[in-house]
Amino acid sequence: IGKELQETQVMEFVLLGFPHSRPFFFALFLTIYLATLLGNSAILSLVSLDPHLHSPMYFFLSHLSCLDLCYSSVTVPKILANTLRPQATISYGGCLAQMFLLMWCAGAECALLALMAYDRYAAVCQPLHYAQALSHSTCAAAAAGCWLWGLLDSAVHTLLATRLSFCGAAQLQHIFCDVPPLLGATCSNTRPNELALHVSSIFVGLSPFLFVVISYLCILATILRMPLATSRRKAFSTCSAHLLVVTLYFTTANLNYNRPSSGYSPAADVLVSVLYCIITPMLNPLIYSLRNQEVWGALRKVVRVAGTPGSAGNNA
Repeated sequence: IGKELQETQVMEFVLLGFPHSRPFFFALFLTIYLATLLGNSAILSLVSLDPHLHSPMYFFLSHLSCLDLCYSSVTVPKILANTLRPQATISYGGCLAQMFLLMWCAGAECALLALMAYDRYAAVCQPLHYAQALSHSTCAAAAAGCWLWGLLDSAVHTLLATRLSFCGAAQLQHIFCDVPPLLGATCSNTRPNELALHVSSIFVGLSPFLFVVISYLCILATILRMPLATSRRKAFSTCSAHLLVVTLYFTTANLNYNRPSSGYSPAADVLVSVLYCIITPMLNPLIYSLRNQEVWGALRKVVRVAGTPGSAGNNA
């Protein structure tokens, strides 16, 4: 009876993953968060303002930026708040909500990256049918499907997490809530949760990844058949940014959710999660804009228009 009473009275978790150098930690994560907000908000604004970016590729990129903003906003503000407190904690309900939103973003982004790979496949391998295959209504429905897919996956993991019990002090060796830290802290049977993670890894993670790989093998075969070197370079340049984002995301996601049986050390555990949930959303807009002349052209146009005096000022 005492154990059951203790299990039902878990109101908050103590987060033990924070380092001792709190001021440096706060400054680092604040810088990362501001860079993430700036980069992804800039992508969203440019895609919205410039008609030249109203294409399926940039439509999906805007959804990726939304997901990256959600990733960071789910975790970093609470991390920053905890660095200013003597003891880092999160409420039980807040922990489940944080985990739910993270898993939602994770499932949606896996599907969205596969969809973006199909967009590049259609553009390179089937250019004559591109406009028909990826009409505005088709793109909107496909993007909505990605968000719904992530929502369903997240709901399963969150419902399974609500049945977990925690004995003794409710402590997580982490800096935010996610499925692996909760499974490491519970005294319940975690087999259903682990089975759900493995099934999710196959259908939500591995399947989109294999779809991306097959799409890029087809793209590569098409590029190699192009007679002109300039055509090959142009085709490859449109795909290189997405390929880099896919590699970065799926590598860090695999490290985060498909862990070795022995697990990671607490420091390595936090590092892997930070790379996956916090660093990657900051890097994505940089990767997509660094060598993208269309994005830079749209940015120069917006800056030029913003610097031009308004018509009302001219008339005055």
